[in-house]
Amino acid sequence: MINSILQWLGTVCLISMYVVMSFYPDMFPLNIALGLAGGSFYFAWSVRTYNKPQVFVNLAGIAVCLAGLYKYYS
Repeated sequence: MINSILQWLGTVCLISMYVVMSFYPDMFPLNIALGLAGGSFYFAWSVRTYNKPQVFVNLAGIAVCLAGLYKYYS
């Protein structure tokens, strides 16, 4: 049950990120925050399911989003 919730939350966040990027670019950096949230939910899921390739993919996505937010706010 928890794994399913984590995956759905990640999915909703990433779809929302794509909508913001495509239709509301003036809301930047909301898209990065949504990507960070989605990647974090998927990261939690991948750790719980021992899916090592996804752990690395999600860590990379989280790192890119954090770097983007750092660049925007600094």
